[in-house]
Amino acid sequence: MTVRHFLTLQDLSKEELRALVQRAIKMKSEHYARQEGEPFKNRVLGMIFEKSSTRTRVSFEAGMAQLGGHAMFLSPNDSQLGRGEPVEDSARVISSMVDIVMIRTFGHDIVERFAVHSKVPVINALTDDYHPCQLLADMQTYVEHRGDISGRTVAWIGDGNNMCNSYINAACQFDFQLNIACPEGFEPKAGLIKTNGDRVQVTRNPIEAVKNADLIVTDVWASMGQEAERAERLNLFQGYQVNAELLSHAASDALYMHCLPAHRGEEISAKLMDATNTVIWDEAENRLHAQKALMEFLLLSSQ
Repeated sequence: MTVRHFLTLQDLSKEELRALVQRAIKMKSEHYARQEGEPFKNRVLGMIFEKSSTRTRVSFEAGMAQLGGHAMFLSPNDSQLGRGEPVEDSARVISSMVDIVMIRTFGHDIVERFAVHSKVPVINALTDDYHPCQLLADMQTYVEHRGDISGRTVAWIGDGNNMCNSYINAACQFDFQLNIACPEGFEPKAGLIKTNGDRVQVTRNPIEAVKNADLIVTDVWASMGQEAERAERLNLFQGYQVNAELLSHAASDALYMHCLPAHRGEEISAKLMDATNTVIWDEAENRLHAQKALMEFLLLSSQ
């Protein structure tokens, strides 16, 4: 049996990713029509959380339930993971009892080590370096509202964090140009920028980044684990807020997204968050459908 994992967007081919987005759109339609069936019947998802979560836990757990499966929540406080059991040992045991695993943790090496020793597919549900599941939802949202993103221009405004790293991977896999505006010292991974230099540009000027952009994306300025840096970051990121004035420099029909949770009045204005035409809430819901499509793909690919 060949086991496929999803630790970054690079684990799937460009064709597979595009097909997965289309499958997510179809599954969303089937969900509203109550035509899902139970393809995950008797399948169990192990959900390992070392970071707190709302959208990730709800979307994975609801997705398994909607398709006839079961999701099992595991936290460090409730398992031997929190008592120092090696990741490799946990992987061997857990993967012998469930059909698929998702992990939300800190170091990206943790999901990599787990996957090496797992008998079943492993999904990266967020690490400090990457957040590929959110990118699936973002790409689905763009396709639903504007069609193919290939050849378009995307602007990332703010911290060069795990979301920004995943947007660099997405630029390659979904064939778009990416402009990144961030303060000095907050750039994404240098290796990613170097590898994708033909389609990724970094600037200190948000207006320059969003010029004629078709999609503008942002995230909180201080992510989980960076709370002690919050005051300093608030000062350094002044001028990097996504707001109506910044959007005026983008394409006339540009979309803007935020992976949530958001801090209104910081990285994004309250006016944009609460606008009636925002796609942020579609983006959030699409985590559910994109991840159902992902789990289906991985389970079928690993039979």
